[in-house]
Amino acid sequence: MTVNLIDGKEIARQKKSFIAEEVEKLKSEGITPGLAVILVGNNQASRTYVTSKEKTCKELGMHSELIELPEEISEEDLLGKVIELNEDPNIHGILVQLPLPRHIDEVKVIETISPDKDVDGFHPVNIGRMMTGQDAFLPCTPYGVMEMLDYINVDVAGKHVVVVGRSNIVGKPAGQLFLNKHATVTYCHSKTTDLKKFTRQADIIVAAVGKVNFITKEHVKEGAIVIDVGINRNSEGKLCGDVDFDEVKEVAGYITPVPGGVGPMTITMLMFNTLKAAKSIQQKNTK
Repeated sequence: MTVNLIDGKEIARQKKSFIAEEVEKLKSEGITPGLAVILVGNNQASRTYVTSKEKTCKELGMHSELIELPEEISEEDLLGKVIELNEDPNIHGILVQLPLPRHIDEVKVIETISPDKDVDGFHPVNIGRMMTGQDAFLPCTPYGVMEMLDYINVDVAGKHVVVVGRSNIVGKPAGQLFLNKHATVTYCHSKTTDLKKFTRQADIIVAAVGKVNFITKEHVKEGAIVIDVGINRNSEGKLCGDVDFDEVKEVAGYITPVPGGVGPMTITMLMFNTLKAAKSIQQKNTK
């Protein structure tokens, strides 16, 4: 069968165009959405992500601040910087780039960010709101996945979705977002016995395990939608996902490529959350 590619770059481009228009409207009212990113240490992958976020902020007309802190910074000093940003009226979104050095408690740092500025969607308050179907800042990668499916006009209600992976950043919230839209959700992970038994029942597979070419055509029923969240490098150093693209495209109905699939949507939804935060804070200040 002929597979349809879900072009994350194009979907992100259209979404960013909308965000840029909304940013201009806010700026005409004297408010520039502001995102602060804290980078601790000099992890090269983290630096690459941060640079991309800064660039996107500028493209969309947003205010961007990068706070670089040394690897050896104390937990107390890092928390103090977060609290300072919580109180900064020019900053609407705060992101602490993970991973953090081992001597710093990531959970404590995330919980110190104001839920109103938690544009990563990791604070327990936002996770709780998401779980109960309330308005919340949604984790950016799962949010991007849902936007992609909306773009190709897929109604997930009643669909069987199998999420392969159970991380707090992608797997768990992705399943919850599908559940909120009335899908039937199965979580699979490293302890799942006979993975193929589950994935071959799936109308939609979300692969988020961080293993090169982990999902093969034997895992996929004909016509299924396959969303590849993985970002890995194979033995040749080439960027690839969790899905064996060349194999799975022979049986899938829709598939996301790597690169150019989910990746562009993650940063785009971060920008959308920052815009949403700025609008929300503006509304509170005008009441």
